Amino acid sequence: MEISAAVVRELGGSFSVEQVTLDDPRAGEVLVEIAGVGLCHTDLAAKDGHLPFPLPGVFGHEGSGVVVAVGPGVSKVARGDKVALTFNSCGECVQCVGGEPSYCQSFMPLNFAGVRPDGSSTLRSGDTVLGSEFFGQSSFATHAIAHERNVVKVPDDAPLSLVGPLGCGVQTGAGAVLNSLDCAQGSSLLVLGGGSVGLSAVLAAGVRELGTVIVVEPLVQRRELALALGATHAVDPADGPLSEQVREIISRGVDYVIDTTGVVSVLEQAMLALAQRGTVGIIGVPSDPAAALPVGLIQAQMLGATITGIVEGDSLPDVFIPQLLELHRAGRFPFDKLITTMPFAGINEAVAAQHRGDAVKIVLVHD
Repeated sequence: MEISAAVVRELGGSFSVEQVTLDDPRAGEVLVEIAGVGLCHTDLAAKDGHLPFPLPGVFGHEGSGVVVAVGPGVSKVARGDKVALTFNSCGECVQCVGGEPSYCQSFMPLNFAGVRPDGSSTLRSGDTVLGSEFFGQSSFATHAIAHERNVVKVPDDAPLSLVGPLGCGVQTGAGAVLNSLDCAQGSSLLVLGGGSVGLSAVLAAGVRELGTVIVVEPLVQRRELALALGATHAVDPADGPLSEQVREIISRGVDYVIDTTGVVSVLEQAMLALAQRGTVGIIGVPSDPAAALPVGLIQAQMLGATITGIVEGDSLPDVFIPQLLELHRAGRFPFDKLITTMPFAGINEAVAAQHRGDAVKIVLVHD
């Protein structure tokens, strides 16, 4: 079928909304009419070459919409179902079978190779094959092919155009608190970065009833939003060494750190702000793929510190996304307060607005 999609034709290039051809769904695939799609840092990192993906191609991995058709063998969803799209996984490896699909042994090829497992693409422009299957969806488009593994049925009363970010950024931040670190009630948390992932962690900290929640963020409007969403403190990194600012708030240091920045110097300061038996969760993707965190061995040993990588908030999407929507319905997880909607046709303007910090999470919606 002919659809509109935002195509990137060269490394670091702008998005161009064009007419392209989308395949019919094959076995195990789901065709979704996209209602809204979140604009995520990972889309831009891949567009600029910090993560692998073949160009020309179509990004987008926080889509939501309505199922239009399903391929042979699909039983989880049917035509007319409302769905959120999330990351893809194989369902067969040790991690997937064990309920940890975000650590799927085939995560990279399934989400970044730009083709189906058989090597075919779901998208083309004339005679040109386009990189597709970004996170198993490539949802910067009016329609996307996803897979039974990475579609999650949502209730009819869910805010359909807004639920896409639950499939990546929101579930990553919230899952870091509720799943990956499993933060204890009454404990302390330091969140590095007040973007959508960091502020989703703040919302989850409220659900878990943490005692002290400190957000480090250079933009004043995001610090103010963090406080409005439940953070107890919001710190400007320009006001002095981070570790000193944190210990002025909580002298023994923090129990948990969630880093969304991927900046080594920020993480080094966070290590100095860590309490005994504290844990650091690393989410942020560094701009330099070779970036490494130097850790003092004696410091780590004496603290009993734990450093752990976090992918997608250790989420089992079919379970976790409905849980987040239940919390939203109950007024306990107002993720919609993070979202600004903009027209899909203005995707380049949306990228600029998000870069300026005018919005925390932009969701592109179709007319």
